[in-house]
Amino acid sequence: MPFEIIRNDITAMRVDAIVNAANKSLLGGGGVDGAIHRAAGPALLAECRTLCSCETGQAKITKGYRLPAKYVIHTVGPIWHGGEYGEKALLDACYRNALALALEYGCETVAFPLISAGAYGYPKDQAMAVAVEAITDFLLKHEMTVYLVVFGHTEFLTGKKLFRDVQEYIDDVYAASHVRKDTEHTRRALWQQDEEAALQMDMELSAALDYARPMPAAAPNVDWDQLLKQTDEGFSQALLRLIDERGLTDAQCYKRANVDRKLFSKIRSNPAYRPSKPTVFAFAVALELSLDETRELLRKAGFALSHSSKFDIILEYFLKNRRFNVFEINEVLFEFDLPLLGSGMA
Repeated sequence: MPFEIIRNDITAMRVDAIVNAANKSLLGGGGVDGAIHRAAGPALLAECRTLCSCETGQAKITKGYRLPAKYVIHTVGPIWHGGEYGEKALLDACYRNALALALEYGCETVAFPLISAGAYGYPKDQAMAVAVEAITDFLLKHEMTVYLVVFGHTEFLTGKKLFRDVQEYIDDVYAASHVRKDTEHTRRALWQQDEEAALQMDMELSAALDYARPMPAAAPNVDWDQLLKQTDEGFSQALLRLIDERGLTDAQCYKRANVDRKLFSKIRSNPAYRPSKPTVFAFAVALELSLDETRELLRKAGFALSHSSKFDIILEYFLKNRRFNVFEINEVLFEFDLPLLGSGMA
């Protein structure tokens, strides 16, 4: 771990290996393939000639030459023929075989383009889904940092129901926020003009709130010693306690959170550690916390959930709907050009 989707030029990535979406000849072409050959120089083409081509779904490795990357892993993606000719399985094999080569050559960082999504015609949203599934499945078993590099501002999810649902939720939250502000503005203006009418409005608002508020449940038996300990604990202590309560191992937790192992070690060894807000949310997702539990974990890190933040509203949507796939969430955050969860950040 972790896995990050970024917008960048893959030929400029300073990683152990970049992946080339090549054609079967391995002798260069258009798009990403041509850009990589131009950046690497003629020595890359000379080595590719010795490899004697590559079949669709397979992968071969060369040196990086003039590139910042040490290696180039060449893989041949499928041409889209409507999805009925094994395209998904072949595209999945591209990622898995390239990652296996990266592992064999001791690579710790690898950058992929979105394979087959250009001239080969694979629908971009489906190509993204295959890439995310293959990469995240690999990372659940191995320690590696993997980047999926997207050039420009291509949209992947805007036509999907999930994206529409999230956008609708954002719009609803913003609309509700404006209604509350308008109500408060009217209330304050009324108090300056007509105290009797203002008092009546306050009574009606209070009655409405009382009606909407659920009846308090009977107080359970409280473990006061445990409650006091939780009150005094910081973020690091709270996180470790929650991991134990959920019956998870450290590795299960930081992998589900898409958090780098080294970062997790820092958090574990430093009781005073102050994480970033995306990192707190990443662990909330990994631990499958409720919205109230997430608010408490945020508070221990010095944050609050805010309806003035689109990032916070999106995370609220996923937590309320108990959708705890950090990579699904990151696809949506990426589409909105917002920070991703985990991904090695503090």
